[in-house]
Amino acid sequence: MGTDLHAPLGRNRKAGSRRPGVLRLGRIAASLCLFAIGGFSLYTAFRGDGLERTKPPAEQAATPPSNTPQPPTTTANQAADGMPRAEPRSGANVEQMVTGDGSVVTKYSPRPRDGSGPVLVDAMQIGQDPRMAAQPNEALLEDTPFGRLPIVGPDGRRPMDQYARPSSGARGVRIAIVVSGLGLSQTGTQRAIAELPEEITFAFAASGNSLQRWMQEARRGGHEILLQVPLEPFDYPANDPGPETLLTTKPVARNIENLHKAMGEITNYTGVMNYLGGRFLSDSTAMEPVMRDIGKRGLLFLDDGTSAQSKTADVAKGTELPYAFADLQLDGQLDINAVLKKLDELERIARKNGQAIGVASAFDESVDAIAKWSEEAAMRGIEIVGVAALSNDPRNP
Repeated sequence: MGTDLHAPLGRNRKAGSRRPGVLRLGRIAASLCLFAIGGFSLYTAFRGDGLERTKPPAEQAATPPSNTPQPPTTTANQAADGMPRAEPRSGANVEQMVTGDGSVVTKYSPRPRDGSGPVLVDAMQIGQDPRMAAQPNEALLEDTPFGRLPIVGPDGRRPMDQYARPSSGARGVRIAIVVSGLGLSQTGTQRAIAELPEEITFAFAASGNSLQRWMQEARRGGHEILLQVPLEPFDYPANDPGPETLLTTKPVARNIENLHKAMGEITNYTGVMNYLGGRFLSDSTAMEPVMRDIGKRGLLFLDDGTSAQSKTADVAKGTELPYAFADLQLDGQLDINAVLKKLDELERIARKNGQAIGVASAFDESVDAIAKWSEEAAMRGIEIVGVAALSNDPRNP
């Protein structure tokens, strides 16, 4: 006999023999569901923080519960999500040593950050997006009667960090070359910007012309820039840097006012450099309030190294001002071969000390020599960097 594949399962049992058990199980399950729903309803009825209607945003803002803590307001050193900001080196101790062959060795060791919990490390601490380099960071400016002056941002970012030319950080010989006096001669300024490589630092004289235009062009070309402020020389007034020169005989308030007038001429600079100023730099009493103002605005000070009596180092250490000294004047003799010899001397200083800074003016002979020497420097293992990379910075010892 064949087997009926379509016969219902359990056909040999009596029909309906399992229905009473199934019905009982169904009743039990239904009872449990009703009990659970009822219990949850009682729970939410007696708890004030249970499932209750959420007020619309406008109503919530109008009547905040008096006993409910409000979310913390985002502060200057916090990201938008409330997470604290931190600098890239805030979790490390940094030590630099110069070895016998002139190489600079940087040692990093861990250190605990302030506070607890995670932090947002701001990796864009040094330098600026090249596409925006000609425009200032609005958070680093304040409006004053003398123009828009640099300040430290609400997150602690300094102009000398924002506008610095980033360096590779590699071990080796580093040289900064500063071409000064830009803005005093239109043709000289245009030629320097057009012919010098982007690694060269430019210093604009506050008394120059069309400074904002030239500054933007230089920044678009990748240059780090400084502002030259006129300071009193020893042979003043026979040698007069300008009508708003900072003088040792002037009241502090007047010198600060003249400093701010100069600062308001342009933006996007990492620091201030002296224009002349042998007498002023030798008078620590006159220097101290001026250098303190420069430092609190997040700028560095570059001493051109022409005054043997300069008190820059002493005053800077007392005010925690980032500072640097030029090691060599490159164009005391206006001849291209003489400038090239000075550049070779600067290289020898850098190989001995690990780094060096040279200063020149925007003369044709200087521009030609620096452009020629810079082309070959990289092949000799030299990195040309911005001045900010070689400054003595109390924040990054």
